[in-house]
Amino acid sequence: MTKRIYIAGPMSGLPALNYPAFHAMALDLRAQGYHVENPAENPEPHCRSWLGYMRLAVAQLSSCDAVLLLPGWSRSKGACIEHQLAVGLGLEIIEASRA
Repeated sequence: MTKRIYIAGPMSGLPALNYPAFHAMALDLRAQGYHVENPAENPEPHCRSWLGYMRLAVAQLSSCDAVLLLPGWSRSKGACIEHQLAVGLGLEIIEASRA
């Protein structure tokens, strides 16, 4: 069975919502054979709100075996919620290299 990894990290307030970092990590993980849940690939929710995006993210995260945390995650409200949920669910926590 292929390991499912969710990517978490900061988005709000960053240039291009930090999507380039999410997409680069997803590309790398997929090249390694993982199934990747990348919230930067989600469609805009109908409500267009932060809560709407988080509802999508929580559903994705709960289907995964691990969460990969991008640099700066601890300064992101959403990524901190995702980290806390992953810990509570007993998922593997992986911190991306800061290099």
